[in-house]
Amino acid sequence: QVELVESGGGLVQAGDSLRLSCAVSGRTLKTYTWAWFRQPPGKERYFVAGITSSTITKYAPSVQGRFTIARDVARNTMYLQMDSLTSEDTAVYFCAADRYSHNYVSASDRDYDFWGQGTQVTVSS
Repeated sequence: QVELVESGGGLVQAGDSLRLSCAVSGRTLKTYTWAWFRQPPGKERYFVAGITSSTITKYAPSVQGRFTIARDVARNTMYLQMDSLTSEDTAVYFCAADRYSHNYVSASDRDYDFWGQGTQVTVSS
């Protein structure tokens, strides 16, 4: 069983940076496809960024150039570095795993099999 645990959320001001972590157990990051999603208040869940087992990355247009997804295989942890945060980035952030290793990143949450519990990010303007 794959378990994902997010951490690093909090309350920050617009323009600040924050780094989220997703600690993974039960599967090495060198397999599967991994992603971050977010769910703003009262809205559905959206794709943010993803990384394949071969480290191909994909970003949502709204975060391209501001967010960076990375992984540390030795720590079996995935990260989301978020810079130049705005109030539009306020959401609960989830990490997710697609149990198939692809050469692309799916932006559909229906393709992901395992999910963390989420971590709240609040950006005040």
